[in-house]
Amino acid sequence: MITVLRIGHRPYRDMRITTHVCLVSRAFGASKVVVSTKDRNLEDSVNDVIRRFGGNFEILTGVDWKKYIRDFNGIKVHLTMYGIDMNDVMEKIPPDKDILIIVGSEKVPGIVYRMADYNVSVTNQPHSEVSSLAIFLDRYMKGKEFELRFNGTFRVLPSERGKNLKILNREECLKTLKMYVNDDYLIRHSLMVADLSLEIAKRIKNVSIDIPAVECGAILHDIGRSVDNTISHGITGAKILRKLGYPEEVVNIVKRHIGAGIDSEEARFLNLEENDLVPETIEEKIVCHADNLISCGKKINLNEVLEDYSKKGLKEQMKRLRELHDYLSTLVGEDIDNIKIKYERQNI
Repeated sequence: MITVLRIGHRPYRDMRITTHVCLVSRAFGASKVVVSTKDRNLEDSVNDVIRRFGGNFEILTGVDWKKYIRDFNGIKVHLTMYGIDMNDVMEKIPPDKDILIIVGSEKVPGIVYRMADYNVSVTNQPHSEVSSLAIFLDRYMKGKEFELRFNGTFRVLPSERGKNLKILNREECLKTLKMYVNDDYLIRHSLMVADLSLEIAKRIKNVSIDIPAVECGAILHDIGRSVDNTISHGITGAKILRKLGYPEEVVNIVKRHIGAGIDSEEARFLNLEENDLVPETIEEKIVCHADNLISCGKKINLNEVLEDYSKKGLKEQMKRLRELHDYLSTLVGEDIDNIKIKYERQNI
């Protein structure tokens, strides 16, 4: 775990720069920022970013910094222009221990230099503590910060030109669905699938789940039926969402939600234009199976779905369906058939 300790924060003067210290910490892989001065405005500002853009990140202010350094069980690194060149230190820092990175605001007391395991400089020239922190974290993370998933409601999609931001919440996704679908039954079905998907997801512990993607993918899983009411409507829906700029994690939920997934052999037999149609991620599996269990405006159980598959002669699909049900039930800790959802009629 990476923790950043900010010493000497002055709310009336340092609000902007300390906010940037917090944002860099979060974006570059730290789990927590601790600030020596109590500042509720700073907490609110950072927590608002976490709420919108996601991530398992925490901010604490008003902390006794001497006690925090003294009690910290891990490696303590103080970033200062007077320290040892970063290039001479990085290999000495154990990668398997918690690390506390100390950055100052006003003049740092001399005791910090003595309490730190390493006093490290990112060049021995005066410049911003924000730049020092960013460069140090990039070296420490070895570029892995680019692989981090924050799973927030706000998603920035990389774009060569312009800005592409998608908001993955119920209101926005329902608005997108209504742009293409005017069938009340289909909209209600989509909302019920979303409710069940969220109920399954929130009961799964010790597995990281992209909750906004689950909700958005569930609401939009049948958007392809607006123009294609065949077995390929998942592929069609994925194309629609990709054109609308939705992130691939949502696109793939929609593409792979049919049945318990369609394997490559079945896809070729059905003359589908794509064959990677078996759900892969936990988010895809949750929505796929929730869709199986919502039928005719109500939640049904596995045996009812299996009976329907049996009548259609879908033996291989029955096996895949049962495996998916058992897999998710194991993660939840009980049979998904026991999960109830309360669906209230909404104005749509």
